Amino acid sequence: MTTFLVSLIVLVLGYVVYGRIVERIFHIHPEQATPATILSDGIDYVPMKPWKIYLIQFLNIAGVGPIIGAIMGAQFGTASFLWIVLGSIFAGAVHDYLSGMISLRNKGCSLPEIHGEYLGVNVRQIMRVFTMLMMILVVVVFVNTPATLLNEHFTPSWNPYIWVGIILAYYLVATLLPIDKLIGKVYPVFGFLLIGMAIAILAAFFIYDPEIPELWEGLQNRHPDAENNPIFPMMFVSIACGAISGFHATQSPLMARCMVNERQGRPIFYGAMITEGVVALIWAAAAAYFFGPDSPVDVSGKSGAAIVGIIADTWFAPVIATITILGVISAAVTSGDTAMRSARLIIADILNYSQKPFKNRLFVAIPILVVTGIILVFSIADNRSFQLIWRYFAWANQVLAAVTLWAITVYLAQNKKRPWYVITIIPSLFMTMVTGCFLFVAKAKDGGFGSILAPELGYGIGALITIAALVAFIVWKVKYNKNKNSLTV
Repeated sequence: MTTFLVSLIVLVLGYVVYGRIVERIFHIHPEQATPATILSDGIDYVPMKPWKIYLIQFLNIAGVGPIIGAIMGAQFGTASFLWIVLGSIFAGAVHDYLSGMISLRNKGCSLPEIHGEYLGVNVRQIMRVFTMLMMILVVVVFVNTPATLLNEHFTPSWNPYIWVGIILAYYLVATLLPIDKLIGKVYPVFGFLLIGMAIAILAAFFIYDPEIPELWEGLQNRHPDAENNPIFPMMFVSIACGAISGFHATQSPLMARCMVNERQGRPIFYGAMITEGVVALIWAAAAAYFFGPDSPVDVSGKSGAAIVGIIADTWFAPVIATITILGVISAAVTSGDTAMRSARLIIADILNYSQKPFKNRLFVAIPILVVTGIILVFSIADNRSFQLIWRYFAWANQVLAAVTLWAITVYLAQNKKRPWYVITIIPSLFMTMVTGCFLFVAKAKDGGFGSILAPELGYGIGALITIAALVAFIVWKVKYNKNKNSLTV
């Protein structure tokens, strides 16, 4: 358990030390008015207490990602611990903090508008479509998962579409209501519940003393199908929300529209990501034990959601086990509805369409609901379709993170006298390589072209994509410096 405990300490130190460094690089202005005070509309721009914003941000970005994703990522062995810790500190939290603060400085604008501001008009148009599709995939995933869990554990005689309908109806209500009426009042409670679940698992470690793998035992791939699931890039796509996730940057503008001081940014954006890293590490460590040779239960071939139930039933009394499962369900539901809210705001920003009138919100939300419902009909009916949707969602999520990191890199290059963009260009290149390789290395069943391409060729294509991105940045930087110098002469 030594590796696990050291990892927890490093995550906390990452927030205290590196989080402060990133905050100083951004250079906050506590005296500057925020969108919540300038543009207050009682719907989306609503000042809220910092602790509430932190818990809502944590719940929104988490969902089942740091639970299901971390559990499935734990199959790869102790390498998953390293990625959760290093990814959270140097990639995920930096990505979340800077994208959130840039949105705060730009009237709480949606993510595609940030892409367009720093990567160009063409990228803005592409990312508007891409991000909207991504949000719909998120809603699909976060309807399917809780509907399935509710049906399996509580109403096995029901048709699963009943729960789909109930959850979709709730999503519609949640996205139409002012953010402080439902989300602001109820979601902090769910945030505490998600943290409480992780603390319960942590307590179980000290009670049952499970054999958690140690880093010095090696970083070998322990995946049951290691040949078709190499650590790079598969693990870095499987563990998304527990290390870095593009979805987070779609949620940050929601909270940027509720903050009243830039000083709140580090605990809300950087801190929520580190908290998610802690939750992911705890669940990954628990899963690593159940995947190991000393597991009291055979979990081979089980889904991530099923393993959650197994862990809860093995270590907890029935009441606590039920609460744990309900906690996972609530985490999924509360991310799904904010994804729909983000989709509504993205469309509203594109159309410059005021969301204060109720009918305007309804006009935007209904088409999103209809498209989501159509996709869900097919994904619920065919589990293979859902698995493919999940893989493409996971890949698209990391593509979004890579593009956002490049936008932030350009922002830093434009606005800072020193080359502080080094803190984002390294994770930008890494995530570009991950997503480029995944698409050409993963097998067809996982959403890639690896079934028809040799692994060497797949990695080669990923490397070329990464080099092309770096060259494009260098060319832009040279032109930008030349133009800036000519203007100052």
